[in-house]
Amino acid sequence: MRSLTACFLMLAGGTSVEAQHLNSRLYQDSLRTAIASATTDSARAVLAFQLSETLATRDTVQAAHYLDQAQRWSGKIPLLKALNPYYSGVVMARNNGMGAIQQYRLADSLLQPFDDSLAFAIRSKALHRYGAQLLRQDDPGKFADIILNKAIPLARRSGDSTLIGKHFLGIGYVFYNHGQYDVADGYMRTAIRVLREGNAPPEQQIVTYIALAENLSEWDRNNEVPAMLDSARALLAPYPESDHWVDFYAAEGLYFNEAKDYKSALASLEKGVAVADRLHIVYEKQRLQLQQYYALHRLGSYKEALHLLEYLMRQPEMMGIVTNRLLVYEGMANTSLALGNTRSAYEWQKQYSNVSDSFHASRLKNEISALEVRYRNAENQEQIARLEAENRQAQLAGHNARLSFWLLAAVSFIVLASAVLIVFQYRNSRKVARQKLKEMEQSQMLATSQAMLEGEERERRRVARDLHDGLGGMLAGMKIRLSGMAAGGEDNPLLSVIGQLDHSVNELRRIARNMMPENLLKFGLDTALGDLCESMSTPATHIRYQSIGMAPGMPVQTQVTVYRIVQEALANAIRHAEAREVLLQCSQDGPLFFITIEDDGKGFVLSEKEKSGGTGLANIRNRVHYLKGKLDITSVINEGTAINIELHVETDS
Repeated sequence: MRSLTACFLMLAGGTSVEAQHLNSRLYQDSLRTAIASATTDSARAVLAFQLSETLATRDTVQAAHYLDQAQRWSGKIPLLKALNPYYSGVVMARNNGMGAIQQYRLADSLLQPFDDSLAFAIRSKALHRYGAQLLRQDDPGKFADIILNKAIPLARRSGDSTLIGKHFLGIGYVFYNHGQYDVADGYMRTAIRVLREGNAPPEQQIVTYIALAENLSEWDRNNEVPAMLDSARALLAPYPESDHWVDFYAAEGLYFNEAKDYKSALASLEKGVAVADRLHIVYEKQRLQLQQYYALHRLGSYKEALHLLEYLMRQPEMMGIVTNRLLVYEGMANTSLALGNTRSAYEWQKQYSNVSDSFHASRLKNEISALEVRYRNAENQEQIARLEAENRQAQLAGHNARLSFWLLAAVSFIVLASAVLIVFQYRNSRKVARQKLKEMEQSQMLATSQAMLEGEERERRRVARDLHDGLGGMLAGMKIRLSGMAAGGEDNPLLSVIGQLDHSVNELRRIARNMMPENLLKFGLDTALGDLCESMSTPATHIRYQSIGMAPGMPVQTQVTVYRIVQEALANAIRHAEAREVLLQCSQDGPLFFITIEDDGKGFVLSEKEKSGGTGLANIRNRVHYLKGKLDITSVINEGTAINIELHVETDS
């Protein structure tokens, strides 16, 4: 149920650096007491800054008051003066986003000279909030860049593991909002691990458990959600007045919606709406109401669902975000069609198509993935540099030991040893040069293959996207209009045309899925291969699929390459071998991935097949070479063919 959330989770609690305290009023009172009892102006200033930050989302007047107090108490202390822009940005963020951005950037600049854990922490928080403001302007790529390459390194220098966990959760939300639930799950689980190890306050752990629950629901792993909700509920139970109950009920409602228990979903969401009303949280209330729409629609309460959507369309908080507008327009089209108003459904479908920019969304996903790769590479480079330094020290120590040994040996062998050394170095240098040349050639071939394969996959995605979003949308619009014209007559000849359109749409979707299978991106390689075997089976050819020990953490590009290898091999078995039975076996042992494809077809002579210049076998060899693998083909005329492939793959730890 991807459409239930889109990006509005981002703007709820997820991207805020500071999770709301479980008892905000008690925390605020404790800060006021501490300010009154503080013995120095600098201590009062720090406490007043913290209190203004806590009040910023609830009472901007009081927040501004304590910010002024903190500024007066700061005096001429350089560090406190440098802290001021950050807290000023927090206070003005609600009503002046651009002004807040300027303050966050100023805070980062002013705090740079301070080699202090507090300065590192505030810079990290300022960058996070700066990125969150960009996120409200529909720029998640910039947000991910800031968090991965600036905020997290600063948080590590500050030694604040709680802050590190918050940043990882923020990145998890970015991937979550773009449908990459497997990547999001990894970042969110890293966040909860860091928070546990750092003894983070319970409110931040609650936020993370709720985020994991919603991501698992969207990832079609709803059976794992109750454990996450139970963990969040256990931490929330002592705090019945906490703001976090809004997010909890949203996650619980999503879980029930995914479980198709729509009445329970409506009950949970209604509890969340009541909490949001009591706390005057406008956007979070609208988020819950959008989930209520989906539950009502699926219960068949179309008029009530339409009324709720019409209300949300009048709310600037909801409609100010592109992704939310798409959800509302899509819902209006579907609900109008369900009520029999085909004309209105067609108009809303046009609205949806006009707003949708699938090319931008695809490019944005690739940019975010590239940022993640860059971040991973940066971490690896640090480790490589350290290992190289240690290796150089070890080599230097060994060289000195050998030199001492030869110097202490008999001087009479110096000439002979020198001659032997010269010959050895000459031969070794030639060997090293040949090896480097060979490695360069292999590297160049690998880079060329990689570029070709990536280019091919990009073109497949582009064509599949154009088919689905362009031609598919046009056919869907035609169907809606024809349905309206044919309404009321069973003998209307347009009904046969509508049936042909249905068949065309289904065939178009099949072609688009074949070019870039959605199941591979959503559910992983194992599920995608099973679906591939099922879809390629025919009455004349039965394909059986077996998998053993396939790791879920394989990079997406590697999964796509493996999928294409299997797809090509199965196509050959059906198209050329005329096989009746085909067996596909896939297994994994650490970094080694094994593929076996056996058929009972007519077989072929391998040497003749390679001379014929066919592209199928060449495509398989290129992709196997790209994954540094081995390919072995055994074929006997009239007895069948066996293909055994061994690939080297990477998995996320």
